[in-house]
Amino acid sequence: MSLDFPLPQGHAAGGKPLRIAILSHLHHPISSPFLGGLEMHTSLMADEFASRGHDVTLFAKAGSVSRARVVEVLPETFEFRRSLAPERMSRQQQVLDTALGSAVTAVREGGFDVVVNNSLSLLPYLELADVPMLTILHTPPLPWIVDAVEEGRAPLPPLHRFVSVSARNATGWSAHLPDLHVIHNGIRLADWPAGTGSRSGTAVWAGRVTPEKGLHIAIDAAQAAGMELHFAGPISDAKYFERTVAPHLGSGVRHVGHLDHRDLAAFLGSGEVFIASPVWSEPFGLTALEAMACGTPVAALPLGAMPEIIDDDGGRLADGLGAAALAAAVTAARRLDRDRVRASAARFSAAAMVNSYEDQIRSLLTPDGLPSAPHAEALVP
Repeated sequence: MSLDFPLPQGHAAGGKPLRIAILSHLHHPISSPFLGGLEMHTSLMADEFASRGHDVTLFAKAGSVSRARVVEVLPETFEFRRSLAPERMSRQQQVLDTALGSAVTAVREGGFDVVVNNSLSLLPYLELADVPMLTILHTPPLPWIVDAVEEGRAPLPPLHRFVSVSARNATGWSAHLPDLHVIHNGIRLADWPAGTGSRSGTAVWAGRVTPEKGLHIAIDAAQAAGMELHFAGPISDAKYFERTVAPHLGSGVRHVGHLDHRDLAAFLGSGEVFIASPVWSEPFGLTALEAMACGTPVAALPLGAMPEIIDDDGGRLADGLGAAALAAAVTAARRLDRDRVRASAARFSAAAMVNSYEDQIRSLLTPDGLPSAPHAEALVP
């Protein structure tokens, strides 16, 4: 794919606007309806940087939409598929690597001040060692990165900085990456208007329909609590859906589809309670935070970052990992004051998140190692 586009010329750091290149995860376009929290985060971050006057270039799959300059490095017709035969999976990965490689080449030629790496790929570690780069860790440790670091194939130069989206997610990475920081994900509260909770007796759930998201446990918990469950999101694992979820449809369980941002906000705000049911160590959990922003209290399994997001005003954590414990949390959470739930979500703002990213970036670029425009209160230690 051609990369003929005007590249910005870099300039010295300081309090001035920065030339920022963002490397996105290329499986899906950065556009609504988002396929997951990583795409949502990339969109919000790029828009927030651009709105602050930075010159931002987003390298992404075709079909992406942003306030930043979008450079398309992969056709929209490319469809990432899981569970392919090994040879086809290898060819698919080669396509992705070639696309990201073209972005890395453009970054090296573009005179950017800094790279923000959201790619989940090893390539930026290998090819951009001499370029200031902030890598945001959205997943538990990835073996292809950990192995390369431990074997010395991916040296960690002083120009690379790493932040995790939660303290829980940082625990797995901290043994491999030095000087690891934690900056929680954030949202724009105005993008998630307060809902009415008008569907009395209805719980809501949102996310990719895959086994690790635990929709089957949410269904059982809602039924045990005497509530219907309406859920939104793409069916990312068709076998799981057909085997485990579909048999429940029509008996107080309803799939409303994969919703765009506006419809998702209305959906989250309509529930009496939101159920978060991860059965893995969820690195963050944006949908739980978005539901809280809409005033909908959250009942959650206590895995991953859920205890970092949900306080006593925002929801209730189950005291176990099964449907019965989650049902008890649902019953307790649905009584919470919706105004206080929304106020709890305000702790995680996009402004605070990007303030902290800017601090990390400027500490890489300034000679004395200190941010030139500090927002230290926004950085979670």
